[in-house]
Amino acid sequence: MIPGLRVPAGILFPESFLHTPWFAIMATFVAIHTVMYAALAVSKLLPKVHRPNWLRPRHERAETRSIYPDGPR
Repeated sequence: MIPGLRVPAGILFPESFLHTPWFAIMATFVAIHTVMYAALAVSKLLPKVHRPNWLRPRHERAETRSIYPDGPR
C-alpha cells in the first residue's frame, strides 16, 4: 500500500448494499462454484482410480445362457 493513500470505505459499493439478500445469494453462488472448481482441480492432480479385479466386468453376464448350465460363463 502506498503511504498516505487512503481509500474511503464503501468506494466500490455502499455498506448497505453488502447486507442485501441479493448480495448474499451471489456471494453464496460464487463460494459454491469456487469450492467445486477447487475440487475438480485437485481431482485432476490425483492418479486415476481403476476398478478392482474382483468386480465383474460390465460386459460379463451374471448368469450363463448356455445349454450347459454348469459350463463356463
